[in-house]
Amino acid sequence: MLNILLSRPRRQKQFIAAAVDFALLYFAFWSALALRFESWWIEGFAAYRWQMLAAPLLAIPIFARLGLYRAVIRFMEDRVVFVVAGGVTLSVVLLAAAITFLHAQGTSRGVLAIYWLLAILYVGATRFLARSYFLRAERKQDKRVRVAIYGAGRAGTQLAYALRAGREYFPVAFYDDNGARQKIEVAGLRVYDPAELPSMLTSKAFDEVLLAIPSASRARRAEIINKLQSLRCRVKLVPGMADIVAGRAEPTSVREVEIEDLLGRDSVAPDPQLLSKCIKGKVVLVSGAGGSIGSELSRQILALQPTKLVLMELSEFALYSIEQELSLLNDRLCAGVEIIPLLGSVVHLHRNERVMRSFGVQTVYHAAAYKHVPLVEHNPIEGVRNNVLGTRRMAEAALSAGVETFVLISTDKAVRPTNVMGASKRLSELVLQALAKRGGKTCFCMVRFGNVLGSSGSVVPLFRKQIKAGGPITLTHPDINRYFMTIPEAAQLVIQAGAMGRGGEVYVLDMGQPVKIIDLARRMVHLSGLSVRDESNPEGDIAIEIVGLRPGEKLYEELLIGENVEGTAHPLIMRAYENEMPWDFLKEKLAVLDVASESFDYEGVLALLRLLVKEYAPATHGDGELARLSLSNSSTKTLECLH
Repeated sequence: MLNILLSRPRRQKQFIAAAVDFALLYFAFWSALALRFESWWIEGFAAYRWQMLAAPLLAIPIFARLGLYRAVIRFMEDRVVFVVAGGVTLSVVLLAAAITFLHAQGTSRGVLAIYWLLAILYVGATRFLARSYFLRAERKQDKRVRVAIYGAGRAGTQLAYALRAGREYFPVAFYDDNGARQKIEVAGLRVYDPAELPSMLTSKAFDEVLLAIPSASRARRAEIINKLQSLRCRVKLVPGMADIVAGRAEPTSVREVEIEDLLGRDSVAPDPQLLSKCIKGKVVLVSGAGGSIGSELSRQILALQPTKLVLMELSEFALYSIEQELSLLNDRLCAGVEIIPLLGSVVHLHRNERVMRSFGVQTVYHAAAYKHVPLVEHNPIEGVRNNVLGTRRMAEAALSAGVETFVLISTDKAVRPTNVMGASKRLSELVLQALAKRGGKTCFCMVRFGNVLGSSGSVVPLFRKQIKAGGPITLTHPDINRYFMTIPEAAQLVIQAGAMGRGGEVYVLDMGQPVKIIDLARRMVHLSGLSVRDESNPEGDIAIEIVGLRPGEKLYEELLIGENVEGTAHPLIMRAYENEMPWDFLKEKLAVLDVASESFDYEGVLALLRLLVKEYAPATHGDGELARLSLSNSSTKTLECLH
C-alpha cells in the first residue's frame, strides 16, 4: 500500500492531500457547531450548510498558495504548523467577512473561534501522524545503512533531512549531550541520551554513528570519538555547513575518522603579516612542489597572491597534477598568479641559478627531498645526492641569484639520526647554517617538524587498507610512537617560520604530544566497528602483528638536539641554535662527498656522513644489493680524503 501511494505522480498526491484537507475542514466546522450547541444535530445546523462548504473552499486555495502541498510529508519540517495556522486564520477572516457582507443571520462568533482551533488541530495533526506512519514504514523497508546522528543541533537536523533524500544512509535516531534536547523529537527522530548508545547498539537499531557537531573544537570531537570507540561502533564525520555552502563538500558526504580527529589538537590562528611577508607580491619558488608538503605549500602560497609561482618537481606526473590543480584554484580565486611548472632535479647548479635569475625569484621553499626511511636506507647514495647536494646547489644558486629568503623543510629524523635519511637532512641543515654564517644577501633558515598526516608514507592509509582487507595490521614495534601534524597546519607554520628568519636558525614546530602507534591502530579498528584479535579476545576481527623495526627506524623521534632554544612570537614555533661547521671545512668535505657519490662509493659516502654528522649513530644498515655495490679503490681514496 505504501509503495503504491509513494509511486503515484506528484500531482495525484497533491490532489489526495487537498481532498483529505477538504474533508477535515468540513468535519472541523461540523465539530465546532456540535461543541458550540452541545449537540451532534439540531435544527440550527441547516443555517450553516453554506458556511460548512465555504470554509474548506476558502482554505484549500490559501494552503496551495502558501506552499503546503509542495511540502513532502516524509520530509516535512515542524514549521509547517505556522503555514497551517496562517492559512486557517486567513480563511476564517475571509469567511467572517463573507458572513458580514451577506448579512447572514444567527451566525455565532463562537463557532468561528472553535472552528479556527479545530481546523489547525485536524490539518496539522494529521500531517504529523502521516509523516510518522511513512517514516516507520520506510524504516522497515529501507535497505540503506541505518545510522544514528550524534548532535541534534542545526547541522544534525539539516543532515537528517538531506540523508532521507539520499540513497546511502537512513537516519533512525539522534543523540545529544544537551539535556534540554533529550526525549523530544527533532526532524521526526527521537533524541536520546548518549548513555543509551550501548543498549541500542546491542539491539542493532543502527549500524553507524555520524558525528554532526562541526562547530565543536577538535578537542571536543576527539573526546566524543574516544568515548564512542570503546563501544566498537563505526563512526564517521559529516562536514560543516560552511564547507557545504562553499562547495567543498556535499550535504550527504561523510568521511572516515582521521588521525587528526583522534589527536584533539586545535590549530592556532595564523598571523596574517607573517603569512604574507615573504610571499605577497613576490616571485616564489617551491622545489618538490608535487610532494605532500610541497603541494600544500603551493596551494597556500597561491592564495597569498605572489606575482609568480615557480614549481620545481622531478616527477612528471606529480608536476602535471599540481599544476592542473593550482590553475583551477587560480581561476576560482581570481588570483592572477603566473604559474610556471619546471621539470627536473635540484642537483643541477647552473640550471637552478638560471631559473632563479630568469624569473627573478625572491623566496625559495626547498621541500624537494627523499624522505622514506627504508627506501633511502637501501638507496643511500641517491638519498645523499638529492638531500645534501641538491640542497647545497639550490642554496648556492639562491646566493648567486640574489634570492631574499631560502627556507629548508627539514625533519625530526635529523635529530640524533639513526638512518641515512635523517643524517642527510641534518647535513643539509649544516650546509645552510654554514652558508648563513658566511654571509650574503640571502637569509637562510630551516623548519623542522615530525610526521604529517595524509602524506604518502603515513601509517593511517596503510592501517585503513589493512583493516578493509580483514587484517592483519602490521606494526614494527609495540612501543613505537610518533609526533603528528596535519599537512595544512605544517605548511602554514613553515610559511610563518620562514618569515621570522634572521639567518641560520633552526625553527622547530610544536607537534603536541607523541602518539603511540599501537594505540592508534586499536582506535582505528574500533572506529571501524570491529574488534582487535589478541590473547584477551581470540574471537576478534583484526589482528595486530609485530614485524620488527625497519632498517634505520627509531622507536621515538625528537625535535631538538640541544637545549639552546627560545620561543617566538608564534606559540607553536620555537627557535633553536645548534652546532655549526665552518663553510671552508664543510665545502672541502662536500667536494669529496660529491666525488664519492658520483663514483657510487657506498662505504665512502657513509664514512663522510659519520664524520660530518656527529650525532649519526646507525642502528642498522640497508644491506640491499644496490647498497652493497661499492668500488673498493674509490672507497680507499675517499677515506684518505677524510683525514
